[in-house]
Amino acid sequence: MSKILSLSSLFLMSVMGLIGCNNVTASNNSTNNSAVNKVSATIPAQTKSSPAVQIVIGNYVSEGYSKRQQGYDWVAVMVRANDNNKDGINISVRARSDIKKPTCTFDGSATLMGQDHAHGFVFHSTINDSRAFFQFKDDKLIIDSQDKYAFNRFCSGGGSIVGEYQKLEGSLELN
Repeated sequence: MSKILSLSSLFLMSVMGLIGCNNVTASNNSTNNSAVNKVSATIPAQTKSSPAVQIVIGNYVSEGYSKRQQGYDWVAVMVRANDNNKDGINISVRARSDIKKPTCTFDGSATLMGQDHAHGFVFHSTINDSRAFFQFKDDKLIIDSQDKYAFNRFCSGGGSIVGEYQKLEGSLELN
């Protein structure tokens, strides 16, 4: 009987000890606050973009953009850094929307595949189960894919965003 009483007492003291551990009180102790500040200061705000990404970010437009006032169709490609991947870019494609409904819309991301003098910076992604390539060289962007139809679903009327785009100096006018 005394053995059962001892075990019960031991169990009860253990439970009370665990419950006591959950009680937390706020402290104005500067040592505790500085420890918290040190921990939060080590968390990075965002991933810094690689030099390749910094070079290619910008707006690219199709040939018809310069003649948009005359009613020509055009497509714009906005390239931005991907905050979650230092070698990644986010790509948004928009067609004119000022006179009619946009014919092309695409939002995706790509990762740096490589760089050399002959090809410039090449990024890749998988689009509709096909390897897509985004090649940046001499202020031009070339969008291509292993499957020539992979980008067709992003445009109406049989169009595609595959093609060549010129880097735009100045601001982009989507309307």
